[in-house]
Amino acid sequence: VQLQASGGGLVQAGGSLRLSCAASGRSFSNRVMGWFRQGPGKEREFVATISSTGIRTYYPDSVKGRFTISRDNAKNTVYLEMNSLKPEDTAVYYCAATTLGLRTTNPYYYDYWGQGTLVTVSS
Repeated sequence: VQLQASGGGLVQAGGSLRLSCAASGRSFSNRVMGWFRQGPGKEREFVATISSTGIRTYYPDSVKGRFTISRDNAKNTVYLEMNSLKPEDTAVYYCAATTLGLRTTNPYYYDYWGQGTLVTVSS
């Protein structure tokens, strides 16, 4: 699976952005997909996961209610809708694929990664 993330940019606090992750490869629709982020000087952090069918999702408390992950298996694409953005959401955002389950939050267990897209939230 090859992944290409896009949609990052500069936004003011309280604003919104939608990230996309385009995948190639036949196994995309069978995999749990995740979004992670890495801020300056920080470790890579789990943001969201979505089941292979798109029915189930999982978020950490830091983004729950503000971020929404979704997928369109017909288009081989995963999305991350981010609302009510805060300066602390500033990071490079990565999409990733795993063969493990929905609650796989450790980036170590993701075997395919996109190149990352930068999100900057100004105060």
